[in-house]
Amino acid sequence: MPFTPYHFGPNAFFAFFFRRWIDIPVFILANVIVDVEVLFATGWSPHRYWHWHSLLIGAVIGIIWGLAAYPLRNLFKKIMKLLRIPYETNMKKMVISGVLGLWTHVIFDSIYHYDVQPFWPYTKNPLWKLGKLNLTQDQTKMICTLFMVAAILIYVSILQTYAKKKKVQDARQAAENRTS
Repeated sequence: MPFTPYHFGPNAFFAFFFRRWIDIPVFILANVIVDVEVLFATGWSPHRYWHWHSLLIGAVIGIIWGLAAYPLRNLFKKIMKLLRIPYETNMKKMVISGVLGLWTHVIFDSIYHYDVQPFWPYTKNPLWKLGKLNLTQDQTKMICTLFMVAAILIYVSILQTYAKKKKVQDARQAAENRTS
């Protein structure tokens, strides 16, 4: 699914749901970075996907992205603060998030596109059409959309928790100011 919004549903869901263990910006941006390959690979092969869309090379690209993103952690923290999402990270978390972000992208593209080779150098794609389930592209899009709805619900829950914590902090601060 190059350059489509469908990856964001499952990825936002997983990122929000596992936010204690996943660096949200690194995870989500890893899903975008992997499609840079599609821009370049189109002219090189009969397939739109080359080797970044494999679990093996995807892991390498994810590690590189996680390491490259580490200097951006303060920028990510500011963005997450604007979005009212608690954000604590470290290099290990960022690297793991880069790998997992690429892998989720590869898995969803493997279901959606016959020419992705998730287990490269093995050239078959056993995930395409998910075996006996025979998911159509429209069904896959619907599943991704449902994941986005679930992600939005989780985000609303995060915002509510943030608002409650902020209210308690503000009340404590006001009480401290009165006693000072």
